[in-house]
Amino acid sequence: MTELGSSEASASRFRWRIIVLGVVVLLAFGLVAARLVYLQVVRHDDLAAQAESNRTAVVPIVPNRGLILDRNGVVLATNYSAYTLEITPSRAGNLDETIDKLSKVVDIQSRDRRRFKRLMDESRNFESLPIRTRLTDQEVARFTAQRYRFPGVDIKARLFRSYPLGDVGAHAIGYIGRINQAEKARIQDTDDEANYRGTEYIGKLGIEQSFESALHGFTGVEQMETSAGGRAVRKLSSHAATPGDSVMLSIDIKLQKLIEEMYGERRGALVAIDPRNGEILALVSKPTFDPNLFVEGIDVENWQALNESIDKPLLNRALRGAYPPGSTYKPFMALAALQLNKRAPSVIVNDPGFYTFGGHTFRSHEGGLGGVDMHRAIQQSSNTYFYSLAVEMGVDAIHDFMKPLGFGQLTGIDLNGELRGTLPSTEWKRNAYKRPDMKRWYPGETVSLGIGQGYNNFTMLQLALAQATMANGGVRYRPHLAKAIKNAVTGAVTEIAQPPGENLGYAPRNVEIVRNAMVAVNKGGTGTRVFAGAPYTSGGKTGTAQAVSLGQNVKYNAKALEEHQRDHSLYAAFAPAENPTIVIAAIVENAGFGAAHAAPIARRIFDYWLLGDYPSEEDLAAVQKGQASAPIGKPRKAVDVPLAAP
Repeated sequence: MTELGSSEASASRFRWRIIVLGVVVLLAFGLVAARLVYLQVVRHDDLAAQAESNRTAVVPIVPNRGLILDRNGVVLATNYSAYTLEITPSRAGNLDETIDKLSKVVDIQSRDRRRFKRLMDESRNFESLPIRTRLTDQEVARFTAQRYRFPGVDIKARLFRSYPLGDVGAHAIGYIGRINQAEKARIQDTDDEANYRGTEYIGKLGIEQSFESALHGFTGVEQMETSAGGRAVRKLSSHAATPGDSVMLSIDIKLQKLIEEMYGERRGALVAIDPRNGEILALVSKPTFDPNLFVEGIDVENWQALNESIDKPLLNRALRGAYPPGSTYKPFMALAALQLNKRAPSVIVNDPGFYTFGGHTFRSHEGGLGGVDMHRAIQQSSNTYFYSLAVEMGVDAIHDFMKPLGFGQLTGIDLNGELRGTLPSTEWKRNAYKRPDMKRWYPGETVSLGIGQGYNNFTMLQLALAQATMANGGVRYRPHLAKAIKNAVTGAVTEIAQPPGENLGYAPRNVEIVRNAMVAVNKGGTGTRVFAGAPYTSGGKTGTAQAVSLGQNVKYNAKALEEHQRDHSLYAAFAPAENPTIVIAAIVENAGFGAAHAAPIARRIFDYWLLGDYPSEEDLAAVQKGQASAPIGKPRKAVDVPLAAP
């Protein structure tokens, strides 16, 4: 019985074990079945997409960047294809050893190494970065034969931006450069993130920057089938990129080049504008720079030369250089007096060569001009006349009249980075200073405002806009460089809509009085010698503005001052006087009298625009040295002068 009971107990335990094991097996199969149902039914779509993703790769197709053209169709920015030698740092192992070995196959200079290091600091290490650009066919062949030795290194064909005219118009055209981390972060916060996949360059300055969205185009995609190792096997589908549109500017690049040539080695800025619509015909800032230096990443030597130069070639003086306007401000003061009924044009003011106010003596013409009315005060540039006018008007009345003209205001030009400048008022001074005694406006500070000195600081763009507004009778147009967009696919040209001009409501008679006085400047005043023999009538106003303040009893002596401390030479003008089609505002820094340096440049601009004349080589050399008045030698026809040297 004992043995039988023991056997039954053992059999019972065995059955329970079988049952438990069976339950465990069933549970295990149940879990497997549930997992299969979950993977194959519940997550089927998701996992199928992942499998497809592992089998395929989506590659962005970067669009060709649009062109930039001048008003006559001259190409200012274009693209060219070239081979680059690129390294993906995450796949290349020891970078220093890799580059050392590469340098024995392809010429790699120390500047290439420095640029590559800087690009690495700005990029993620799995990105492909160029170590050498624009490889020759021989270099491509040498590397291709030894590619197996260099994992993570490859040759790619890329489009590069090119500026055929080099430094001509660089501040207006701008340049492109590699997208930095800040720009990447900004793009990621916009709807453009997908459109910039694969894009490595972006507009950094000028039209390249402000019209980035039009010039960039739309990124395409290719879906590629890949092997287990990640290599492309075949193309599955493709959606082509849409090239960027071309931007057509209002600038006449040959005129731009002529002006830059006339400045020579001198610093300064000039804006030429069509007063009938606000189109910028030339926007000059000297010295300038070659934008091609920035396309592939500027090297240290060139960057230091540009960034540390005392002449500041990277500063767009036309847009961001703020200067006292000097005597070019006087016609606007006269117009203000007429519009506000502060002084009739026939009122005579005695100019003894100085003006006394509050115990202080302010200088005017040495020896004085005697009795002057408004016409003669502008023609002969009487300081005394406008000192007294400023005091009669007061700072706030001057401010309120000048503000709609654009002085001390953003003009709204289609370029980024415009400087506001300073149009003083009592409110401005209260906000500009912290010390209570500095917040107060003193009556003596108003005196110098009348001749464009004191706190007045404006850009040449603002002066050109104001002069254009006066020249056309009081209608202010928004200044702009971009004239039209040319569609890259259809070729259709669409004019860029501009806001309508704003009529400031000046009495035509008042405008005519001031314009006639400016015509007299070029006929019997400070611009007479410069415009001698011109077959057209023009109006202008020369100006000389202090770069540093001198005491009232200190006589100006240019030779006793450092070059950067000498007075600026200014000129504002319009032509033809009867129906102006061009207005210019120009400054030649530290050059002295406006009639000697800035006005001769204006004369040649008008000759080019109205007559189609280009200065002779002899005349051009004289203008560059500030030794010219009326043109000398036989002018060349502008159509016969090539843009680039043969």
